[in-house]
Amino acid sequence: MSITYAVSYAGTLSAISPKSVHFAIQCSPRNQFINPNSSSSSFGFSACLQGSSILQLDSRLVLCKRRQPLPFVVRSSDHPQNADPPKQYSKREKKPFPVPIVDLRRAARERVKNNKDKPKRPLPPPKNGMLVKSLVPLAYKVYNARIRLINNLHRLMKVVRVNACGWCNEIHVGPYGHPFKSCKGPSASQRKGHHEWTNSVLEDVIVPLEAYHLYDRLGNRIRHDERFTIPRVPALVELCIQGGVEIPEFPTKRRRKPIIRIGKSEFVDADETELPDPEPHIPPEPLLTESPPSEIAPPSSGEETVSLAEETLQAWEEMRGGAKKLMRAYRVRVCGYCPEVHVGPTGHKAQNCGAFKHQQRNGQHGWQSAVLDDLIPPRYVWHVPDVNGPPMQRELRSFYGQAPAVVEICAQAGAEVPEQYRATMRLEVGIPSSVKEAEMVV
Repeated sequence: MSITYAVSYAGTLSAISPKSVHFAIQCSPRNQFINPNSSSSSFGFSACLQGSSILQLDSRLVLCKRRQPLPFVVRSSDHPQNADPPKQYSKREKKPFPVPIVDLRRAARERVKNNKDKPKRPLPPPKNGMLVKSLVPLAYKVYNARIRLINNLHRLMKVVRVNACGWCNEIHVGPYGHPFKSCKGPSASQRKGHHEWTNSVLEDVIVPLEAYHLYDRLGNRIRHDERFTIPRVPALVELCIQGGVEIPEFPTKRRRKPIIRIGKSEFVDADETELPDPEPHIPPEPLLTESPPSEIAPPSSGEETVSLAEETLQAWEEMRGGAKKLMRAYRVRVCGYCPEVHVGPTGHKAQNCGAFKHQQRNGQHGWQSAVLDDLIPPRYVWHVPDVNGPPMQRELRSFYGQAPAVVEICAQAGAEVPEQYRATMRLEVGIPSSVKEAEMVV
């Protein structure tokens, strides 16, 4: 909507284009200007001034609403030119809650208030012990996407060099390491923060995050004395198992009837003896397996490298997107002080937290709801603007962007960078060619 404010004299309204003039004044006819006894003065002039030569103005707004097409404006918040990677919290800081604790308490009070004097509704799956049938195919896709990602990264890392520091956990994707003084490992002060780059392995790119495997996700919590008797599996694999993936090495309890609640935290299993024998499970798609090291071969041509990079990036996005949907149904907990992850409604009781001030908590974990980056750490690395160009300069550090290590490996192999990573990689930011040119940037 545009507002046109036109100017008119002697009772005639002049036509003014709304594109050029948006505000104008409509005045009374001329005879009202020279009439000293006019009673239509809207400015409250006193009687002594009415006979003078001061003109009396009778102005009023004329609002003319006209529909005009709004211009298309791209805001920086929708498509930012550059953005910082997620904050890395130190060992002395606690992770923030995904939802503030005040909002959680307010929502709990509202839930109790709304459900007051209402009959209790049956629990939906998976809270009643049943599987979410619609998420079973997704769990298989996430599991296979993880296997494809691991197999493809083994091959890509033979043509794209990944450097790892021998003293800290930092890595860099490129023909040689970056020059930034960011090492925080042992004897870092003697080396003045410089890294000592060595060869890397797959575990440097994909963080090996493990969790306890639960035979019954609604069973009793794992005690401290049971921490060595229960097997541990990759956390994402455990999420897929609870989502419906059947792996013979890790059996799990599958109920065919919902549980019967007898208390707030007590339940009994329903009688399933009257049900017929369960049919053999038919997976929606066959499960893939990791390739042995003897069968891993680098790509034979540049076209195959680009195709492999595109497939790897697609598997990365499919794995993260599917895991995010599974986490909405199957709860995942993370310690607020250390990287420990537990897939289940409540965390375990093993007292193996060694984070900051763990003595005050007797080694117990501070469980809270996990986010996607807690389950699949992206492992951000510096983005190299030109692999075949000049090396990165320490003085131009603020001009370089960052990206997850998997995305950076695929980008250097020739894959197209997805839109959601372009801001943190700062692909739209011009990098000065020298330090003198950088000093001239305002």
